[in-house]
Amino acid sequence: MSDKHDEEKDYQQYLQESLKEINDFQPYTEADQTGIIKLGKQTARRTNIMISLAILLLVVPLMTLASYMYYATGDRANQLINVAARTIYVTEPNMGLEELRLEHKIGFFSMNINFDVFKRIGKEDYKVGSYDIDFMLDQPDFPKRSLILDRPLDEYPSKETEFMVHPKATLPLSAYTGWDMLKRIPDGSVAEIYVSLNQVMKPEELKEILPKNMELRWLAVDTGMDAAQVDQEGVPITPLGYPAQYDPTTWSPFKTDDNERAFLEILLQLKNNEAVATKVARAKSLALGDRLAYIKKHGINVYGAVITGPTEELRKLQNLKEIRAVKVGEVKLWNWE
Repeated sequence: MSDKHDEEKDYQQYLQESLKEINDFQPYTEADQTGIIKLGKQTARRTNIMISLAILLLVVPLMTLASYMYYATGDRANQLINVAARTIYVTEPNMGLEELRLEHKIGFFSMNINFDVFKRIGKEDYKVGSYDIDFMLDQPDFPKRSLILDRPLDEYPSKETEFMVHPKATLPLSAYTGWDMLKRIPDGSVAEIYVSLNQVMKPEELKEILPKNMELRWLAVDTGMDAAQVDQEGVPITPLGYPAQYDPTTWSPFKTDDNERAFLEILLQLKNNEAVATKVARAKSLALGDRLAYIKKHGINVYGAVITGPTEELRKLQNLKEIRAVKVGEVKLWNWE
């Protein structure tokens, strides 16, 4: 009986001590509670930031590596660069580029290429502008062109603005002033002129009729659509052609003794990458399938050309019955040595 009484006494004592502790407990004030909440939020924010940084530090290298692998697979980057560069060679008369002036930068599944373009006027190559092209994966945006030409070709080709006209097409009014303008250019200068022929002919035939003291630079090839200057859907097309001279530049696809074959190979390459080539070219239609088929069937015949040389020598071309009209391009001080 005594043991039971002692246990009951101990239990009562325990209850009294617990109640005393509860009564003595001082609860957090409202300010303390606000501080605890703020501390918790700050800790959570720091944790989130650290986790986000850790993820970024992990994802950025992986994304960069994946981007480089994408453009390295199948030599995709060089292929896109080649398509863009070769489009310039065969759609922009008397214009080319140098490998050392070409830069490219790879971003997150994107690539930017930037290159300078040159024209041969007289005996010297002059920088005439630059191209800046952005790619998202393998799809290009429209290029940003920055050209420093006195007489640039129109941004969007049309019958009224093209510098070389097919024999079956009507000459625009501006074509009738070419000879007069050439006469007004002072002697002691060199010029670039765009020649329209009275009939299509083989490149060798054109070379044979030209006087010696000038240089044939670029040939505009008859592709079956150049008289209408639009494709089958009525969209303006750009001339297709190729350099007439051997190009010693290491980068050039025309560093060859057979520029005609190189031209056909480039057209085939562009046909297989026509979406890219069309974005890079001035015209928004190249119609490469139909035009390449026409060339293969009829051979390479030219209807126009770009010629450079001393101005007084270029005036002599007016005496050739094969030449229908000319347009003057760029003019520079004498360098014909």
